[in-house]
Amino acid sequence: MRKYLRIVGRLAIVMVALLLVAGVAFANLSPELGGKPTRKQRAAYAKSGHYRDGEFQNLVPTEQLTGGSLVSVMWKFLFSSVPNETPAAPLPTQQLDSLSITRKTPDMVRVTWFGHSASLVEIGGKNILLDPMLSVKMGPLPLLTPKRYNPALAITAEQLPLIDAVLISHDHYDHLDYQTIQRLKDKVAHFYVPLGVGAHLLAWGVDSARVRELDWNDSVQLPGLTIVSTPARHFSGRGLTNRNSTSWSSWVLKSATKRVFYSGDGGYGPHFQAIGAQHGPFDLAIMECGQYNENWAQIHMMPEQTVRATQDVRGRVLLPVHWGAFTEARHAWNEPVRRASTEAARLLLPITTPRLGQPIVLGTEPLPQERWWQ
Repeated sequence: MRKYLRIVGRLAIVMVALLLVAGVAFANLSPELGGKPTRKQRAAYAKSGHYRDGEFQNLVPTEQLTGGSLVSVMWKFLFSSVPNETPAAPLPTQQLDSLSITRKTPDMVRVTWFGHSASLVEIGGKNILLDPMLSVKMGPLPLLTPKRYNPALAITAEQLPLIDAVLISHDHYDHLDYQTIQRLKDKVAHFYVPLGVGAHLLAWGVDSARVRELDWNDSVQLPGLTIVSTPARHFSGRGLTNRNSTSWSSWVLKSATKRVFYSGDGGYGPHFQAIGAQHGPFDLAIMECGQYNENWAQIHMMPEQTVRATQDVRGRVLLPVHWGAFTEARHAWNEPVRRASTEAARLLLPITTPRLGQPIVLGTEPLPQERWWQ
């Protein structure tokens, strides 16, 4: 019997090892992994001031894990759960008509959130897409990654009209999606991305003339609109060997009359006050709010910190994002918006909570505040 158990145990170990090797090989061979910056590009990144020893750095010391070892954190993530971690049914969605996007005036600012961080910002007469993860499945191994709550989005990438610019905050799979880029790339005039992220787009067949990498505080000028790359506190990487090989950003959008801030992903830090002092006040702050945990407290904000960061950047209205699509942390799916709404009410900060696909228009009508997520 002992001999039989030893044989079974060894076979199990071999099978697990083979599965791991196959998974790693598949991930590394998959086009989802993206590209790599060239040696010349990496040498140039050193001039940015936040690239050392082959990795991009944050403005302040930042630990990716703050609550234990990688093994203990992964064990908790894989084998623990909390009540209401995923919604009982698909979330209410307002279908978006592509023709409605073309009907606007140059001074209109309209924002449509699609779930997680993907949003369409119409400002200065331009169509700007933020982190357009518009797929239901994520990454090269969808069986091992979170699945979207809804089987379909408010609009597909194919249905979107021409896009003036796509802004990417960083290269994680839930923000930079290979399948979405494939469906979008021929209708996008410009991709503005953090340093290093351009390599992924070029590997996926995006025309190099449409791709521009921006360092923190770099800006580009479109007719009627200024786009500025600003700091964030996060990390990057799409594989096992390219951690922090690309940079991460938040973004500022300025038209003649309105200003919008998008935080991207990241932990709380002094960069928010600096951005507010230099570029604020903002008519709308689209802020990360979700997928947080005490085990990674420096690379994602708690909801109360989201509200505080909105005040730091001098945001007049908070739109919380990075929730409502995927479960990537051990908290109830709607806890981020509940906690942020409570804190915003305490501090008298206006907050808007549109349904997925529900456009909000700044300055001309009441902003959506229905507590549909309850």
